[in-house]
Amino acid sequence: MPVRLGVIRLAAGALLLGSVGACAPRVDTHGNTPDPERLAAVTPGVHTRGDVQQVLGSPSSVALFDGETWYYIGNRTETTAFFAPDVIERQVLAVHFNRAGVVDSIQSLGLEQGQEVNLVERETPTSGNELTFIQQIVGNVGRFEGAN
Repeated sequence: MPVRLGVIRLAAGALLLGSVGACAPRVDTHGNTPDPERLAAVTPGVHTRGDVQQVLGSPSSVALFDGETWYYIGNRTETTAFFAPDVIERQVLAVHFNRAGVVDSIQSLGLEQGQEVNLVERETPTSGNELTFIQQIVGNVGRFEGAN
């Protein structure tokens, strides 16, 4: 009997240890965050788009309207069990170019400068009839005649 109790306690301890270990958060890194040493090699007023691409790589995004700003975006998330991931660190590097394609300025933004965007949940109304399934079936009766 004492051997059986010891085995049960050992199994319960292993189960408890395994469940605690399974709840440890998983950290993931996403995006393109340039190395600070490489970033120091880019000088405003001197380097061009080609130089920046060669040193920092391709940007994560380019400004939509004028294309004069390149964005390098990277973040680290922490996920615990089945919960939604939490962003624990975010870095956005904005490289601004002038019209000649030369670096004008470099701006670094962190998670603190981020702003929450509220989505609008309205729906655009559409005009027209809202027919039930029966109305759609009955409405099609006699519509399709054989070609003579």
